[in-house]
Amino acid sequence: MCLVRAAEERLETLLKQGHMQGSVYRSLGQEAGVVGVAYALRRRRDGTGDFIAPSVRAGGALLLFGGSLEDFFRQHLGRATSPSMGRETHVHGVNPATGFVGPVWPLGIMLEVMAGITLSFSLRGEERVGAVFHGDGATSAGAWHEGLSVAAARRCPLILVVENNQWAFSTPVERNTRVERFTEKAVGYGIRGESVDGTDVVAVHDATARAADLARAGGGVQMIELRYYRRRGHAQHDPQDYVDPTVLAEWEARDPIDRSARRLLVLGVATMEDLEDVWGEAVARCGAAAARALAEPEPSGEDALGAVFTDVSATAPWTRLPDPDPRAIRARP
Repeated sequence: MCLVRAAEERLETLLKQGHMQGSVYRSLGQEAGVVGVAYALRRRRDGTGDFIAPSVRAGGALLLFGGSLEDFFRQHLGRATSPSMGRETHVHGVNPATGFVGPVWPLGIMLEVMAGITLSFSLRGEERVGAVFHGDGATSAGAWHEGLSVAAARRCPLILVVENNQWAFSTPVERNTRVERFTEKAVGYGIRGESVDGTDVVAVHDATARAADLARAGGGVQMIELRYYRRRGHAQHDPQDYVDPTVLAEWEARDPIDRSARRLLVLGVATMEDLEDVWGEAVARCGAAAARALAEPEPSGEDALGAVFTDVSATAPWTRLPDPDPRAIRARP
């Protein structure tokens, strides 16, 4: 969690210094979500593990599913050495070998994508699951409901993580839905739902572990609602002046990293000095990785012509192979 927060803080600094295009979608106060979910899944590098499809605010999943800190900064800085070779400046890449599937637009689409991926697990008889993240606002998108309808009917081994951070840009959650818990929507699709405190990393982990066990055993789609609060604006351009400062202060007091630190101190497994060292190491690692990425080249115009469909010879993606297999990853030319 410290590493995710330190990396995003460094990204914010890089953006303000003019090194980045686009924006930064901070997960401040939500780090326990992606970390708790990821650690409950089977993370492998040989194409046989579970899959994760994060939202833009759960980009730290890249660090947990095979990506390095250098790749994290290369991707956001649009470097030629990034996983997407500088084609975009966020975590929209895909790595089937490690099970990382970056988000695509429009909102809600990733549930359809992960329904297809997890259906393939079932058809192959593989004990694998896929976790897909969506914010509370995305649950009102048509694609979200279409994807959930298919996944539920086909009993896909899919874990649907709804990040209820109370805001969809500037729209409060009570103007987005009439339900008090998003797990109430699970009933209409005939799937199991569980709502947990998203600022408690242990609670998130345990809920995901339960969901994963049930999905692997043929229990179909499992929904988990993570309850927390978006403590920054939608992105850096959003001043968040529509938020009640009193409510914001209440959620700041429930910071997931602070909660975990207090738990470790009470259990006696760490000292305050140990925890300060963890944060210091995270900041130092992020600073060094960002510096290395900044020193690497930006892509040339000609690089945009590779690995795309054109009348010029290019490497075909695995989806266009005679026998499509995500593990059959061709090397870059």
